[in-house]
Amino acid sequence: MSTLIEVKDLKRYFPVGRSNFLGRHRIFLRAVDGVSFEIQKSESLGLVGESGSGKTTLGRTIIRLIEPTSGRIIFKNKDETIDIATLKHNELRRQWRHMQMIFQDPYSSLNQRMTVKEIIGESLIANRLASGDELDERVKNIALLCGLKIGQLRRYPHAFSGGQRQRIAIARALIMHPEFIVCDEPVSALDVSIQAQILNLLKDLQQELKLTYLFIAHDLGAVAYACERVAVMYLGRLVEVAVTEKIYYTPKHPYTEALMSSIPPDDPGLPIKKTITGEQPSPINPPTGCPFHPRCKYADDDRCRTEIPELYEVFPGHFVSCHYAESLVLKGALHQEIASGVEGAGKNRVINDLNKRRDKIIISQSK
Repeated sequence: MSTLIEVKDLKRYFPVGRSNFLGRHRIFLRAVDGVSFEIQKSESLGLVGESGSGKTTLGRTIIRLIEPTSGRIIFKNKDETIDIATLKHNELRRQWRHMQMIFQDPYSSLNQRMTVKEIIGESLIANRLASGDELDERVKNIALLCGLKIGQLRRYPHAFSGGQRQRIAIARALIMHPEFIVCDEPVSALDVSIQAQILNLLKDLQQELKLTYLFIAHDLGAVAYACERVAVMYLGRLVEVAVTEKIYYTPKHPYTEALMSSIPPDDPGLPIKKTITGEQPSPINPPTGCPFHPRCKYADDDRCRTEIPELYEVFPGHFVSCHYAESLVLKGALHQEIASGVEGAGKNRVINDLNKRRDKIIISQSK
């Protein structure tokens, strides 16, 4: 499997407060602070973390909806290798044909004064890629592929439910046949039953059109269902990247363990055991050393407070940013003996175990 997106030391700082007499700012909010990772072709990489960790900013910066402060965004499209971060506007506009975004809120992301047909076909018209009968045909084909009906193309967004609006947004993102799509919490604003439909649609489209996803979400169950690998983000940095089953069974970073503990236990009568305390520090004034050390129960007094841990490969394909990753034995969302065959279990095993836990909770609550 070849690499499609390679991000190298990507940063996005927002100036805060007033500038000095030279027009320079001294204080910055470090929304994305030196992030590096790769996404393979036809892969889904999940991106999880608390609100304010920088997930959405990272996704928007990768496709240049937000300008990066520094770093490289290498996009390997067919025979070309392009640094998205250095492109000028006209060149960037051409590259946007190959990368699109599905936004979180299907209510505010659609123009209420345009019909569904106009919304889906707008990018084709703006880029002069189709007109007339060809435009109509391409819009109809992608609408049908996304589960919309031809008669609905004449309607306006207010006539649709949240799930239908998200299908319109997906069709709009796919109309130019992109290779890479940033899915920014595409199901978080939808009802639970509709979430499953949209997730299944995204998976089917990925297989049929050979799409590559960066899937941003809070819902750990949705991430397990949709993604082959998971990246965990904290305070603008990646702290752990691994295949899905490793993250859910045997995490190696204390923050990942804390995220996994947020999944309800098997018995709904049992309290959720919190493995994290305190609030996330401000990205304007991040802690020295490891950014997670003020909330980490495993942190020591010296090294964690003074040295910033680099993201390194602790096991093949498993990257962690923690000084003690190799010695810590942490608990995942799903109870599993360390040596009992996690290797090669695949994300389907994670999904099955999560579903069993969910069903057990539902049955217990119905009694």
